[in-house]
Amino acid sequence: MNQDQMPIAAQFKPYYFELEAGKSYLWCSCGRSQAQPFCDGSHKDSGFMPMRYLAKTAGEEVLFCGCKQSKNKPFCDGTHNNLITKYADDDPLSESNRRIPQIGADPDGKARLDGNCLVCDMRSMIPVATTDFSCTEILGSADGAVHQSLFLLENGSGESPSMTFGECDVVLTVVSGRGTVLISNQSFEINKDTGVSIRPDEAFSFQCEAADGLRCFASVSPLFAGAPAFVPMRDNFDSTHPERIARIDPAQRQAMAERFFQMMVDVNHGSEIITQFIGEIPPSKASPHRHLYEEVLMVVRGSGMMWTENVKTPVNTGDIIFLPRKQLHSLESTDPQGMLVAGVICPGNNPSINY
Repeated sequence: MNQDQMPIAAQFKPYYFELEAGKSYLWCSCGRSQAQPFCDGSHKDSGFMPMRYLAKTAGEEVLFCGCKQSKNKPFCDGTHNNLITKYADDDPLSESNRRIPQIGADPDGKARLDGNCLVCDMRSMIPVATTDFSCTEILGSADGAVHQSLFLLENGSGESPSMTFGECDVVLTVVSGRGTVLISNQSFEINKDTGVSIRPDEAFSFQCEAADGLRCFASVSPLFAGAPAFVPMRDNFDSTHPERIARIDPAQRQAMAERFFQMMVDVNHGSEIITQFIGEIPPSKASPHRHLYEEVLMVVRGSGMMWTENVKTPVNTGDIIFLPRKQLHSLESTDPQGMLVAGVICPGNNPSINY
C-alpha cells in the first residue's frame, strides 16, 4: 500500500454494536464498504485489508471506528474529532426542538430529565454544617447511578478529620479555597480547579489556608452509600503512583474541532476506573449523542440548557449534571463567552468518544 494513501472516512463518529460471543467480525479498514462498519470486499486492489475481531462475551458493547484513522483499530479513540473543523451541532430553534418543553427542579433541587439524567441546582442543595467539616451525598444509587457516587465535601478554616472511602477509587475536584491535602501522610498543595487522585484504602484530610474554607466534590467508585469513615491518618500511601495532583494547563489542551478538553486525573495518577477532565464548549448545541460511560459534569463557568429526548432544563454556573450510560443528551452553551465544565467519566478513559 502506498504510504500516502489514506482510508475514506465512512462517517465522523463510531458505530455502536452489541456482539455475539465467539463470533468473528471483519472491520472495514478502507472505508469503501457499503456494509459499514464491516467489510464487503470493496477493499480489493486498494491496498487495505480488513481487521478481524473475535467477540469475547455475549452482548459485548463496542464502538467500531467510522473514520478509519483510529490508533486503537478497530475501535474508536476519538481521532474523528480532529478530522473536522466544526463539532457536530444541532439547531435549538428547529421546529422539533421548539416543541420540547422546559422543566424546572423538584423541591430537592434536582431537575429530572429522561432516563435518570439529572441537573442539580447546587444553590438549593448547600448543606447545613454543624461542624467545620460537612459531607453531603449529591448523587448515588437512588438517582440511577450505577458506577459512581458524588459527594460534596466542605471544610472551614483549619484541619478536617481524617477520612476514607474504603476500597473505592476517589477523585477530588476542588472548586474553591486553597490549602493542602494529606493522603496517607503525603502532603500536596491544592487550590481551585485542582484534581486529586486517592487510591483504595488510603486516608486523607484537608488543611485550609483561606478563611472561607475549602470546597470540593468527591467522585467515588464503585458506588458508595452514606459518608466516609473517620479514621486515624494511615501510612499506606501507594508509592507506585506518587503523582496525585492534576492542574489546568493550557499547553495540555486537546482539540475537538473548535472545542477543547484537557485530561486531568487519569491512569497516570493511579486512577484506573475514574477519569477527570476539563472542557470548553463554545456557544452552540451539541448534536444529540450517547456515551458508554457514566458522566458527571460540574459547570465551572457559563450557562445553557441540558436536553434529552422529551424535555430540557436550564444549567448555570455551579450546577451538577449527571448523564447515565447510553442516555441520549445534548448540552447547549448559551453564554457568549462559552461554557467551562469539569467532568468525570466512569468507567472510562477517553471523554472524546461518543456515538
